[in-house]
This record gives sequence, C-alpha cells and structure tokens, in this order.
Amino acid sequence: MRGPSDRRTERGHASSTRRRKGSHPPDLPSGEEPKAPPARAARPEPTEADEERAILVGTGPEVQPEDGTAPALDELSELARTAGARVFARLWQRRERPEAASYLGSGKLQELRQLAGELGANLVIADTDLTPAQVRHMEEALNLRVVDRSELIIDIFAQHARTRQASLQVELAQLQYQAPRLKRMWTHLSRITGGGGIGSRGPGEKQLEVDRRLIQKRILVLREELVELESRRVRQAGSRTDVFKVALVGYTNAGKSTLMHALTGADVLIEDKLFATLDTRTRRWELGRGLEVLLSDTVGFIEKLPHHLVASFHATLEEVRGADLLIHVVNAGDPDAPRRSQSVRDVLKAIGAEFIPEMVVLNKVDLLEPAEAMILAGKVSARVLVSARTGTGIEDLCAAVREQAAARLEIARLEVPIADGRALALLAGRARILEQHFSDTSCTMTAALSPELKAKLLHYVLPEE
Repeated sequence: MRGPSDRRTERGHASSTRRRKGSHPPDLPSGEEPKAPPARAARPEPTEADEERAILVGTGPEVQPEDGTAPALDELSELARTAGARVFARLWQRRERPEAASYLGSGKLQELRQLAGELGANLVIADTDLTPAQVRHMEEALNLRVVDRSELIIDIFAQHARTRQASLQVELAQLQYQAPRLKRMWTHLSRITGGGGIGSRGPGEKQLEVDRRLIQKRILVLREELVELESRRVRQAGSRTDVFKVALVGYTNAGKSTLMHALTGADVLIEDKLFATLDTRTRRWELGRGLEVLLSDTVGFIEKLPHHLVASFHATLEEVRGADLLIHVVNAGDPDAPRRSQSVRDVLKAIGAEFIPEMVVLNKVDLLEPAEAMILAGKVSARVLVSARTGTGIEDLCAAVREQAAARLEIARLEVPIADGRALALLAGRARILEQHFSDTSCTMTAALSPELKAKLLHYVLPEE
C-alpha cells in the first residue's frame, strides 16, 4: 500500500477554485519529475494516444485532509493502477449520501470538469457502484468516460483470468453488470431511428430486447457450465477428504502467493498488484516429521467487494469453505491492516466460512521494526510473524500448522496385506508411520492418520490391546 508520500504524487484537488489558482502546480504521477516549476498547472503529455488518464472521485461523511490527498481513495488508486490507468488527481465531496441523479453535486461536477481540462484527464473513476442514470448524467456534464468501482474490478479480473473457470466467472460478472445498463448502452440508436420517444421506439427497442434475451440466455449457459466445473472440483476435493487442507486467505496483495511459493516452492504468479491471483492453486506442503497437508492459494478480498462478484466466483471460493484451517495473511506494511483484516472476516462470513478455524499470520514483517511488528500483531491477533520474502518465521509457521494438523490425527495399529498396494500407498502418502514391521504376507504398523483415512481402512485396523 502506498504511504502519504506516494499519495501526494497524485494531486488531490481541493474543493475550492481558489486553491487551483495558487502557486502550487499539480504533482505529476508517481515516478515523474516536472521539468520546471511552472506558474500554473501544465497539461501532462500522454505517452500513448490511448492512455487512460484518470481522476478518482468519491463521496462520504468522512473528513479528508485539506491537501486533497483523500486517503479514503487509496484502494481505488491501487485498483486503477492495477487496471493500467495513470491517476492524475483525486476529488472528494463530503456529504452524507451521494446525489441521486449525478453522484456529485452540480458545483463539484463543474469543479471536476475544470480539473479534467487542466490535467488532460480522459477518465473518471468513482469509488462506488453507480446507477445507469448517474453514469449518463456525469458523462453528459463532464464529456468524459465514467467508470464505477465494479466495472473497474471486473476489468482487472478480465486481465488476470488464466483458466477456463476464471474466464467463465469473469464473463458472468460482466454480463450481470451490463444487463441493467443496456438501455444506456443503446441510446446512440436514437440518432439513426428517428425515434427518441418515451421508450426509444423502433429498431433500437428491438435491438435492446434482443440483447437482453441473448444476455439472459448466455448467463444461464455460463451458470450451468460453472456448476459442472464446481461439481468436478467438489468430486476432486472429496477424493482427498482424508488429507488436512489449508487455505490461504487475506486482503488482496497481502503476499499470499509469495508465501505459498516460500512454503511449497510452487511456481505461482507473484506481482505487486491487486488481484494478481484469480484461480485457486493447490499444492502439497511438507511440514516435516512425516506430516503433509494440501495448501491452496485463493483470490484476495477487498473492501466493498460487489455481491455479484462474490456470486460469480462462488466456485473459486469453494476451496475456502472446504478447508480444515484458514491461514489469514495480514500485510504488515498496510497502515489499515486491522480494518482490512476485519473486511476479510466479513467476506468469509458472507461465503459461509466464518466457523472454519483461523490462524492469523502477519506477513512482510521485514517492513517494520520488531517492536512495531509486535504491536501490530497484537492488534490483528496474529499467532505467527513471517516474511515470505526473507524467510523469517517460516519454520514457526510450519510448526504451528503441524500442531493443528497433528491434533486431529488418531493413533492406530494396522495389519495390511502386502498384496494391497493401494492401501499401503495411501498410508505411506497420507499417514505418519510411527512404526512398521514386514512379514512374508503383511505389514504391521502403528500410524497417525486422519479419521477419514482410518474409516477407509477400518477392516485393517487391529483392536486395541
């Protein structure tokens, strides 16, 4: 997460025109330095003709700093950067609720239009879901393209979808988002139909209805295919019910993929971007002392995650609900870590995973002084402090999970025929062999194994002496 110094690189435009006329020019985007201190705002030159130069806007009762940095828009700034936009300014309007018709008040819209002209912005991103009417009114007033929070997140998801399942989920989310907005998308037909009446009669109306039917039909097809993929995943999960399953959960960009790589050596995508991981990846994790678990990396959570996105990614989140233990990864470098860890728990509750045992792990502790890390660990109830990048605390995490996994194992004595290679392989791969002796026809062993595996091999379990 970027700190105050980074936020100042995005010129937070103040709420008065007088401040724009002052002697302080707007800061350029992160990484750029002005060639000379101009007397007034200079329009930045885009590097490409189609570059998206964005102004972030938000409303709420919160009081934001007078310098216009608007920390409430920090996450939206990261989302915009991940989507490929350059953020040139932030604009915040303090009000109890957004303007019903245009999201921002008329005065703030005029201010936004003037700011966009000064900075050469061509995109406005709102930190909430806008109604079709709000988008239409804002675009007409600003003569700029307006994108809301859901559309931005869906765009990021589309960029990062790699598997068939992720692609289907993204398409479903897109269609569910577009369906109620079709009327706005087809308003351009009024110029060629000669209509423009109450319901935009004529070919435009026909096209609108055709598209609605096509979208609803496609949504049904996507849902059916996702149900089949989810059923397949459930069957796969059912085949390994005797294995202790651990899922990494946490706020997006908390370092889950880096931690998974450190724990398992898995070749996973690691990027300093939000939603770098959309697909669930599961790998075997050797804990030592003969214990092995399955570790899954899952999609990151954010605040105000749209409900239709949670529904679209139901299959991806199934791995979370089927876990025996959740490792809740918290970013030590995030100044809002306590609040965001609560946001993760809110999402877990929304998907029905709030009763699964949770182990909070504070990651990226190398970014803090030891005393600071301990204070933050207390605030988020972290049991283990690690740095996936440097390897600090990895052994402590392995020991903590090993303790959890071993707690559910049962000690049993078994006599398995040598001819039953499948049973011997199951025990070798999914149980902790404490002692074993071979004869010409059988193998007698003492093993620590899960209740599920013990039930599968119950006919080989010897009675207790």
